[in-house]
Amino acid sequence: MNTHLTVVVLLFGLLFSGACGDSRMHSHGVYMLVDTSGTYAQEANKASKIINYLLATLNPGDSLAVAKVESRSFTEKDIVAKVTFDKRPSQATSQKRAFKDKIETFTQAVKPSAYTDITGALIQGAEYLNETKSGIKTIVIFSDMQEELGKGTVRDFPIDLDGFRIVALNVSKLRTDNADPRLYLNRLARWEARVRKAGATEWVVVNDLENNLESILVTRGTNG
Repeated sequence: MNTHLTVVVLLFGLLFSGACGDSRMHSHGVYMLVDTSGTYAQEANKASKIINYLLATLNPGDSLAVAKVESRSFTEKDIVAKVTFDKRPSQATSQKRAFKDKIETFTQAVKPSAYTDITGALIQGAEYLNETKSGIKTIVIFSDMQEELGKGTVRDFPIDLDGFRIVALNVSKLRTDNADPRLYLNRLARWEARVRKAGATEWVVVNDLENNLESILVTRGTNG
């Protein structure tokens, strides 16, 4: 084998092994939004069960963040806790313990917000997960999915969720939904249409929190 061919083969091998060895391609990034508006803030304790499931399921190298959905949610100040788990299992376990402590403090002291800026929270979540460079990016929305924006809050523009999975959890039925179920169904349909138009690869609704938590995450890819 001549020298030039040897160099080409070595370079190709390095590039190929680097692509397959990049654990970020197979890592999960999960950003969970917790609605704190009105009476839905009382559901925060339920959200802690979901977070505990995520902490138990995510692996070293994965990322997790939990943020509040408030009157204006396109801001890092609404992030309650965030972490990328260390590759060392013992260190990852310590990180998960600290994360759980932060969530317990949050759920015990959550204060209801006047409005519900779901769109702003989605944009903030997408920005965070893009920065983690996770291979699988999931935004979980724990909310009744009723967006209410305060005066001066502008959100009627296209958003970018290209490559994201969106999972809506515990979508409570409002009193008006009980009178006319079409309101509930149409609300979910509008959100699905919006996130798919924004490029989301999947839209999942999970209301049975006892039996369907595994629907939040997906099997890791095997490419590489």
